[in-house]
Amino acid sequence: MKPVNGAVASEPARDELRDRRDASPSELTRADRENLMRFMLMMRAAEERAITLYRQGKVPGSFYDGCGQEAISVGSSYVLGPRDRMCILHRDLGAHFVRGVTPDRYLANYMGRSGGLTGGKDGNMHFGDRELGCVGMVSMLPDMALVAGGMALKFKLRGEPRVAMTYFGEGSTANGQWHEAMNFAGIHRLPIVFVLENNGFAYSTPNELEFAVDPLERAANYGFPGVGIDGNDVEAVFDASRIAADRARSGDGPTLIACRTMRMHGHGAHDDMSYVPPEMFEEWSQRDPIERYGARLVAEHGFSESEIEQLRAAVKAEVDECAQRALASPMPDPATASVGVFADETTPLGDGRAPWSRWTRDSALSEVA
Repeated sequence: MKPVNGAVASEPARDELRDRRDASPSELTRADRENLMRFMLMMRAAEERAITLYRQGKVPGSFYDGCGQEAISVGSSYVLGPRDRMCILHRDLGAHFVRGVTPDRYLANYMGRSGGLTGGKDGNMHFGDRELGCVGMVSMLPDMALVAGGMALKFKLRGEPRVAMTYFGEGSTANGQWHEAMNFAGIHRLPIVFVLENNGFAYSTPNELEFAVDPLERAANYGFPGVGIDGNDVEAVFDASRIAADRARSGDGPTLIACRTMRMHGHGAHDDMSYVPPEMFEEWSQRDPIERYGARLVAEHGFSESEIEQLRAAVKAEVDECAQRALASPMPDPATASVGVFADETTPLGDGRAPWSRWTRDSALSEVA
C-alpha cells in the first residue's frame, strides 16, 4: 500500500501557505518575549500555590506538577493559531494559560470546586477547556496522541490548514498506542506536532532502562522528521515548534520534537524522588528555564533586572488573587453530578487565544489557522 500523500489544503492554498511560512517574520517581538516569561512564571506560581493548598488538605488525592518543564508547554503552544487544537497533559499547565485558561479555574479544579474547569467533577488534572480548543486528558498515556491524530485527520479531510499538537513523556513511548499514533500520522501525513518531554524518568525508571532506541531516532521509521532540542530553552522550543507547525499547516506532515528536560519535583506530591542521584538534581537546578530566560532577556534583549522583578511581582499578585477566587468558589451542587456524563448535545471545540504577534501581523493567515 502506498502512503497517502494528500495535502492538508488544496495545492494553490498549500503553495501560498509555504510562501507565507518562508516570508513571514519568525522573530519574537519584545512583547512576545515578555509573554513567554509571564506564562512560565504563571505556571510556576500557580503550581506552587496548588502544592500549598494540597499540604493544607484542600486538594483531594495527590497533586502533579511540571516544575522545571515550563519552557516546553509555553514555548510550543505559543506558536499556535486560534483555530489550531491541543491535547494537553498533566505537566503542561503553561499551554492552558497560553490558550486562555486563568489560574483561578485551575486551582478551583484541583480543589473540586464548581468554579473549576470540570465544574467540580474532577479534583485533579483531567481537564481541558473545550471552548478554547483543548481536549481534556486521560491518565492512560499516550492515548491523547491518538485523539490529536483524529483531530488532525479531520483537518486533512476537510482541507483545512490547521494543526493539532499533543504532549507525552518518554515513558509512554513504550506503549502500543504511541506506535499506532505515530504510524498512522506518518502514513497519512497528518498535520500534527508530537511534543515528547523526556524528563529522565518514567516515574522512577531512568532512560537507560526504558528503551534500547531513543524515541527521537524512531521518528524516521514512521516517515517524518524528529528534532531534538533543549527543553529548558523556551525560545529553542518555540523555534522548533514554529517550524513543525508550519510544516504541518503546509501539508508536509508530522514532526516529533524531543525536548530534553528534568522533572524537578516527584512524579506526584507523594513521591520523594529518592531515586534521583543528588548530582543530577543539582546539575538540572542550574538549568532552570525561568532563571535562564530571565538572565537572557536582560543580557540579550534589552530588559532591565527591575523589569523582570516587576513582572515576577505582577504574576505573583495575579496568582494570589486567583487563589482567593478559587477558595471562594463553592463546592458543586450534588444534583449536578450526572449532568454532562453523556453527550446529549455536541458542539464543536471553540477557538483558543493566540497571543503570538504573528497572528495580529498576518490577519489573513489567522483567519485560516
